[in-house]
Amino acid sequence: MASRFLLFSLFTSLLLSFSLAEIHFSEIRSDDRQIIPFDEFGFTHFGRLELNVTNIHLSNPNPDLDRSKIGFFLCTRDSWLHVINQLEDGEITCALQSDLIKPVFTFNELVKDQTSLSKTLTHNDADQYTLVFANCLTSLKVSMDVKSAMYNLDKGGKARDYLSAGKTMLPRVYYLLSLIYFGLAGVWIYVLYKKRLTVYRIHFFMLAVVILKTMNLLCEAEDKSYIKRTGYAHGWDVLFYIFSFLKGITLFTLIVLIGTGWSFLKPYLQGKEKKVLMIVIPLQVVANIAQVVIDETGPYGQDWITWKQVFLLVDVVCCCAVLFPIVWSIKNLREAARTDGKAAVNLMKLTLFRQYYIVVICYIYFTRVVVYALETITSYKYLWTSVVAGELATLAFYVFTGYKFKPEAHNPYFVVDDEEEEAAAEALKLEDEFEL
Repeated sequence: MASRFLLFSLFTSLLLSFSLAEIHFSEIRSDDRQIIPFDEFGFTHFGRLELNVTNIHLSNPNPDLDRSKIGFFLCTRDSWLHVINQLEDGEITCALQSDLIKPVFTFNELVKDQTSLSKTLTHNDADQYTLVFANCLTSLKVSMDVKSAMYNLDKGGKARDYLSAGKTMLPRVYYLLSLIYFGLAGVWIYVLYKKRLTVYRIHFFMLAVVILKTMNLLCEAEDKSYIKRTGYAHGWDVLFYIFSFLKGITLFTLIVLIGTGWSFLKPYLQGKEKKVLMIVIPLQVVANIAQVVIDETGPYGQDWITWKQVFLLVDVVCCCAVLFPIVWSIKNLREAARTDGKAAVNLMKLTLFRQYYIVVICYIYFTRVVVYALETITSYKYLWTSVVAGELATLAFYVFTGYKFKPEAHNPYFVVDDEEEEAAAEALKLEDEFEL
């Protein structure tokens, strides 16, 4: 039962990951895993699979081995659930024996001394499939080099599309988003110029974050565009990883700096605030390394699951760490409101930081839940909608942050009358009811 659950978990972890299938080269060395998932792909009615396996070596060269229990097949998520049930009920002893899969080839097709196999499979059943290798022989270790290419043809049967059916629109989506962020950067530059007398260093840092996000989206658009047409990124994936790394670090740093009130509330960082930055930045480096490993190796790698867990853990820690400076600022403002006599000023600041605290939580946590839900329940043909949802949430967060913390020519914090001061003092008496 435990082994069946492990197979199910490994398979579903692939299906829920957002990897893009193009032309893949994979090296398997002395691997005795029963199931090795390779690529996931959404086929149309004009799908093709090209599979080339070379340098095949089995740890047991016995010619009497039942090699029909070693091979490749295609399987949907729903079909895999039924295959697991068949294995548990004893109807079959190997996934390759199920009538619910689409076999590609098995190793019994290898003739004497043959170490390579190639197969081109025409796939007319539109659905989301995963290419899987099965080894149902106990203690048998397999070594091989695998080149796989999955693509869809247009109705004329000429042009190839190496992006999954649900992700073929991604190049246009990312191009459009990069233009939107380019326009947003232009608007922010205009705001900084018009209110240059009240601009702080944090505002230029916000501009850098928007520019890096623009470049990140542009590189991702080029990356997906080349993969769509040729199956290869042609170096754009390297630029994408670089800008993704810089964007991730600067965004989390910006949230921490705004949370501390740096630049516009105080010109320096306290010791504990510096420690948060010293934690977040290295963790973001680890998270980006893990993301590159996850994307480039794929689930066939033996350490893929480990890197996936590292990425999720680091991501959660970073998301929690950036909330502490905001909480500290809120508490400091509440204390100041009771001691310095500037109730109205501190109430405005306190309200602003509360709003930002809530928005950061919604952006970090609720957005991820929504995107995950869309990836899970949405038809494979519309998986691009989860990308749009996530990017629109990010855009909304950028716009909110810029609007709430934009440079002000006339600071409203210092323009209050006696009546406003009295009303604010009364409101602050109720602050103890607000708990983080």
